[in-house]
Amino acid sequence: MIQQIEVTITLPDLERRLRGALAGPLPGLEAQLRLAPTPRPGWQPGRVLSESRAAAGLLLLFPDESGVHLPLTVRSSWLPNHAGQVSLPGGAVEPGETIEEAALREAHEEIGVEPARIRVLGRLTPLHIPVSGYVLHPVVGVTAERPCFRLADAEVEQLLEPNLEALQDPGCVRRCPRWRDDLFQDVPYFAIDGLKVWGATAMVLAEFLALVGRS
Repeated sequence: MIQQIEVTITLPDLERRLRGALAGPLPGLEAQLRLAPTPRPGWQPGRVLSESRAAAGLLLLFPDESGVHLPLTVRSSWLPNHAGQVSLPGGAVEPGETIEEAALREAHEEIGVEPARIRVLGRLTPLHIPVSGYVLHPVVGVTAERPCFRLADAEVEQLLEPNLEALQDPGCVRRCPRWRDDLFQDVPYFAIDGLKVWGATAMVLAEFLALVGRS
């Protein structure tokens, strides 16, 4: 069960709580499993394979008049990996970059957010993505106001801006069957703006919401 927090919480309050929570033990695998497809082929829960390439994703919190929000991207249908799926802004970590630098660079390239306006709070638990061979390192950040988003047409088809309170609503989490390579899966997902947010993105969000509830 995803925990709920006060609906009146402000972004400064949330930032303060999250700084403390991210500095301590994370919800980790237990929370990720709540939104993991069953089975998830090629995934060994809790293991990060040494041959996997590092990727970084930015979970960016920003305020508006209706509360705290975060941006998610609908990936272009022309991309070689995860085409058409909903994801955090992010991508591969380049040589010489830190995880945080990569997350900020990719968010700037994909949705136009300015790195200088983002305060990085910490990282969530790394997550291996078997289908692409990457290990995703989610970075949590905040910005004081809604960014002026500019989408990279070659990479992003649509931007979603779900409200944190809406994500915490138990009715937002649903399940559906899925056939993949003759394998039947039970797939939990977040229902956002008529789209299914599932897989690695849903698992990252599940850990983040568990951390918010704990904080």
